[in-house]
Amino acid sequence: MTYYASKIFWLAAQPLSLALLLLLLGLLAGLFKWHRLRSAASGLAALVLFVTLFTTTGPVLLQVLEDRIPRAELPAGGPGCIIMLGGGVEAEVIAARGGFEMNQAGDRFIETLRLARDFPAARILISGGDGSLSGNYEGDAAVATRFFEAFGVPVDRLIRETESRTTFENVANTKDLLAANGLDRCLLVTSAFHMPRSVGLFSKLGLDVLPWPTDFRTTGRTGLALDFTQPSTNSQLTTTALREWTGLLLYYVAGRTHALFPQ
Repeated sequence: MTYYASKIFWLAAQPLSLALLLLLLGLLAGLFKWHRLRSAASGLAALVLFVTLFTTTGPVLLQVLEDRIPRAELPAGGPGCIIMLGGGVEAEVIAARGGFEMNQAGDRFIETLRLARDFPAARILISGGDGSLSGNYEGDAAVATRFFEAFGVPVDRLIRETESRTTFENVANTKDLLAANGLDRCLLVTSAFHMPRSVGLFSKLGLDVLPWPTDFRTTGRTGLALDFTQPSTNSQLTTTALREWTGLLLYYVAGRTHALFPQ
């Protein structure tokens, strides 16, 4: 699936969009007096909305991803490099207002900064270009230069990969930069839910990395239940979880990972 096709697919396939499409299908079926189709589409839309908004299905699915790969043991002498995968900045807001505006995945920046200070000899490889459909914004690697410099990290420690738009491109381009700079013993910093797919891609390309998950969004203790207290949060977590599980499936089918659920 191409980059643009995957973007368009997910716009339609995420839960709230899917519910809307089903409701529209129900309305259309009603106009043509296709009563069974109308009832089926409307009922399915209601079910999707209920599960997404008022159950812990999404948090549980995300929790399974987050619990898959724990943090690695640090190598003796510390890591040779720290790889941070992009996805942590609000590029459109930064373009309009400047500064550093992080989204929920901004923990990737914070944890990488902490590691950079703890291991001053380690190089820092930031992988992330402009993943927007328009292609008119700064990517994570570009923002990272200003961010780390502002917090006292020398720019000459940074290696920037600015072309990638997807996780697959992140990993493929990072492999080339690691080889060009002779780096190994690398920590991989990304969101915990994103770690299985990332590790799977690195493994498929023959690279051993030391996983260092961050940006946890679940407690690790959530069970499947009804939850009427936080529908917006449930919706967000469900969308994130389904997107990641879909990515795992598509990458496995495409032969980009060895396993459906890497570890």
